[in-house]
Amino acid sequence: MSDLFNEKAKDWDANDLPRQLSAAIGSSLLENIAFHKQMDVMDFGAGTGLISAHVAPLVKKILALDISAAMLEQLVAKPELHGKVEALCQNIIDKPIDAKFDLIMSAMAMHHVADTEKLIQRFAEHLKPGAKIALADLDKEDGSFHPQDTKGVFHSGFDRDEFHNLLAKYGFEDIHFVTAHIVNKEEKSYPIFLAIATKT
Repeated sequence: MSDLFNEKAKDWDANDLPRQLSAAIGSSLLENIAFHKQMDVMDFGAGTGLISAHVAPLVKKILALDISAAMLEQLVAKPELHGKVEALCQNIIDKPIDAKFDLIMSAMAMHHVADTEKLIQRFAEHLKPGAKIALADLDKEDGSFHPQDTKGVFHSGFDRDEFHNLLAKYGFEDIHFVTAHIVNKEEKSYPIFLAIATKT
């Protein structure tokens, strides 16, 4: 499978949009999740570690999971993440990992996964009882957020009610949404939600 982010990885962190999104979603995570030093965290679709960098000082360790080796190479090169963040290039839908977490967080990765339901099922399987998810992605949009020919985009955002029902189906409760950020481009607004829930 080709790495769709192979070329983008080199200057990803210099790109305004990823920087803005990670700053806003990172702040929203810090406001809405009670991080602590015993916490084991999975960062799903971790990319270059922009979100992990916000959280790493507050937790025990982070497993940064992504299917782009090029993005993870950028992550492991960051000295501030050494000793706290471990990178793993793996697709957990096809190949789950033998570990359970206190939190699974994700920023703008779910719309790159074709089978959202299977992904949520995997998240539930990889969480300890009483653990949390904090998942950020686009609200349902008209398909104009990404350029027309962008590969690897399977969803034009998500409807909050439908996403709520999907989380409930796989044993999540205390489900709530906050708007973490609004991306404004080309005279359109694209809200970014952060869905927070607890595994029963």
